[in-house]
Amino acid sequence: MGSVKDLEIMKPPTKGDMGVARFHFSDRYSVFDWGEMPDLIENKGEALCMMGAYCFEELEKRGIKTHYKGLVSPNGKLVTTMELEEPISVMEISLVRVFKPEFHGGAYNYDIFAKLAENDEGNFLLPLEVIYRNALPPGSSIFRRLKKGEITYQDLGLDYYPKPEEKLKTPIFEVSTKLEERDRYITWSEAQRMSGMRDDEIAEAKEILLHADNLITEIAAKADLKNEDGKIELALDPDRRLMVVDVIGTLDECRFTYKGLHVSKEIARQFYKNTKWSQDVEEAKREADAKGLKDWKGLCRSQPPKLDPGLREIVGRMYMAAANEFTGLNLFDVHDLGEVVEEYESYLKKING
Repeated sequence: MGSVKDLEIMKPPTKGDMGVARFHFSDRYSVFDWGEMPDLIENKGEALCMMGAYCFEELEKRGIKTHYKGLVSPNGKLVTTMELEEPISVMEISLVRVFKPEFHGGAYNYDIFAKLAENDEGNFLLPLEVIYRNALPPGSSIFRRLKKGEITYQDLGLDYYPKPEEKLKTPIFEVSTKLEERDRYITWSEAQRMSGMRDDEIAEAKEILLHADNLITEIAAKADLKNEDGKIELALDPDRRLMVVDVIGTLDECRFTYKGLHVSKEIARQFYKNTKWSQDVEEAKREADAKGLKDWKGLCRSQPPKLDPGLREIVGRMYMAAANEFTGLNLFDVHDLGEVVEEYESYLKKING
């Protein structure tokens, strides 16, 4: 079970062959690497499933390999998004092996991936999240990391200190860990060393990221959304060919804005940033780092509160409206996305006085 979707394994992968599995998308959500939060966002799972499936289908039309096999209809038949008559929350995928780095002495050991590379072996998940940034909206982690001195603007390929809401002339590509207790940003050279990828595989990963970024930008524009940033995950098939896995192009994987307002999971993040629990999370992570501990959640002094009920309902409608306009199918009975965003804007004005 993941934080927002469950994995049903139909056929396990082997060294030489991919398996078959199904994602069951849920109405759960997660922020700050916490995992399952204390309440649900209605119809979120179906919306994510449909948006992700649509983006996979469009990506494959452009010649980009993915692990997507189809959506699973109520009678068990695999269908495409264009064949849907009602929202669906189950997606069938090809399954690769997952090798998790071992944690010893306060650090993660990635030697297993070097051995796989030495043997020219594939069919496994790369231990990375690959991130694109087309703009730097308020709330972007870039500003926090710049302020803390974790990165410099030169590291980002910029010749000036960026400002919030800045649109970038060319996308910034970053990479972070995927299989650790909490994600951390790393350099591309470190990512290559950890994953055992060759120079040409790293170059191809960046090329795939650019194609995915451009595709998501085009699809989002249909809903008058701006694709500010997002991430993809990659795997190597049995022949060590790169393919896009997990899910892409959703309100959980991407940060979209509509006339400057967030239309993504960032809304929940912004809500929780103003809670004591958020402060306790940051303190627990710092303490775990200082002590070389893997389990930072055990150090957190509080549990997350529930979302404000009014905000939770607005976010649910936002997921459904975005799915309608991304796919063009209008399978959810909900107002247009623009009207839902106006509801959110009114909510913000009310709580901010």
